[in-house]
Amino acid sequence: MTTFDDILEEAGKFGRCQKRIFALLCMVSMPWAGVYVGIVFQGFTPDHWCRVPALDEARRTCGWSPADGRRLTAPLVNVSGELQYSACLQYDVAWNASALTCDAEEAEPDATPTTTCQHGWEYDYEGRQSFVTEFDLVCSNAWLVDLYQSTLNVGFLIGSVAIGYLADRFGRKMSFLMSSLLNGIAGILVAVAPNYASLLVFRTLYGFGVKGGWVAGYVLITEIVGVEYRRTVGVIYQMFFSVGILILPLAAYYISDWRWLQVFITIPYIVFLVYYWFIPESPRWLLSQNQKAKAVEITEAMAKENHMTLSKNIETLTDDNADSTTASFMDLIRTPKMRKHTFILSYNWFTSAVVYQGLIMRLGILGGNVYLDFLIAGLLEFPAAFLILFTIERIGRRLPFASANFVAGAACFITAFIPESMFWFKTVVACIGRLGITMAFEMVVFVNTELYPTFVRNLGVSVCSTLCDIGGIVAPFLLYRLAVIWLELPLIIFGSLAFLAGGLVLMLPETRGVPLPDTIDDIEFPERYEKTESEEKKNEKNTHVELMEDENEPP
Repeated sequence: MTTFDDILEEAGKFGRCQKRIFALLCMVSMPWAGVYVGIVFQGFTPDHWCRVPALDEARRTCGWSPADGRRLTAPLVNVSGELQYSACLQYDVAWNASALTCDAEEAEPDATPTTTCQHGWEYDYEGRQSFVTEFDLVCSNAWLVDLYQSTLNVGFLIGSVAIGYLADRFGRKMSFLMSSLLNGIAGILVAVAPNYASLLVFRTLYGFGVKGGWVAGYVLITEIVGVEYRRTVGVIYQMFFSVGILILPLAAYYISDWRWLQVFITIPYIVFLVYYWFIPESPRWLLSQNQKAKAVEITEAMAKENHMTLSKNIETLTDDNADSTTASFMDLIRTPKMRKHTFILSYNWFTSAVVYQGLIMRLGILGGNVYLDFLIAGLLEFPAAFLILFTIERIGRRLPFASANFVAGAACFITAFIPESMFWFKTVVACIGRLGITMAFEMVVFVNTELYPTFVRNLGVSVCSTLCDIGGIVAPFLLYRLAVIWLELPLIIFGSLAFLAGGLVLMLPETRGVPLPDTIDDIEFPERYEKTESEEKKNEKNTHVELMEDENEPP
């Protein structure tokens, strides 16, 4: 009995064909960065204050700057221990009836009543336009910006499960192409949304296809390379998300309108449709669906492109799970070890999303240069990838995975209690935390693929990663609402989540050097699986020795 892993030994574990497909699919990770964290630029909230139409003529006559008008109309309020001019309140004065002169002074805070903004807001655009300024999502409507990000994660949640199911039912390639088509259409609709309500609807549709297509591409590339290359392609595939984070602030710097920035982020998904002619379906999946002829055809084409010759009888290519052609959620929780894996991986997806996204968004409430902050954030993710590549084949998956969570948790706790006077030390510790959670986030993806059998692998990753989407829904509200109570309180929550995640990871089995499982029995009874593999190799060796003896025996 010949398995696909046996055929890869001769067809090429990571030859020219796999490298070409891998390079094409890595491009999928870059625009996802813009979709996932583009809100920082598209939803940028500039300095703002109440608009008072009656002052427009006075400002033109007297040559007042916007700051001069703001001093006259806005009361001073206490913000984090500092007195600042309010962005959401104005003095309750009948300005049309007032005799304004060019030497008018500020109103007396104690003597003048205040009210909320009556005629909208003025913005210090600084050359940028965001959907926040276009739809006035400030002050009492500021929570709608959080909702914008949460609707994306709602789309992730629904789409990853739906497309994950479709990928296991109709194939990795077809699901990837369908999601790319949906992403192209929905992305353009977001760019032309006429109002905020339609923006939320289109944003949800956008999220529906983006993550599911990314996961389908990830599973496809890990299924067509040899076991020793899975970790490398998995980590580098995700590393291109970091490349996208480096590109995003550069693009946002030159594209000042949020709608055109949305078009820039969406164009790659339209280009991905040409992959129909350049990437094949996964032979592993075809075998699991009893489509042996097509699997053989694709495998032979891979060997030809790799300049390899197949000496084994490829017609005996089989899959132990070929009779199970449909995957269901119950397959993930029916048996004890599958159930344990599903729970632990789901929780780690949730934690990674909350802490990762929370630490990124925290940059926005700390002030500073957002373009520079994002460049630094992107650069920090590359050491995380290199640490994974350096450790997981030497140490294994489990210990680096757990350690990354522990480091992230400890860094969050320590950062919360470092005084602001120790700015650089606080920054360094926070960067270590960001490094740790990035490493944990990247590891949960490929560990997830290694702990599920072929016929349910894509669905398993999609279902577990739905907790990532729930984390993405929770993260904006968790960060901003708790930061109002105490700026460092979210870090305490993040640290607690990360420590628990690290402890749970230690309960997972080690998957270093273990072939991808094909059946649920391979998960539930690994010792039987290893014994069978060992016996097959021993039989092959004995057969080879017998053939050699027969050839050397004199006639």
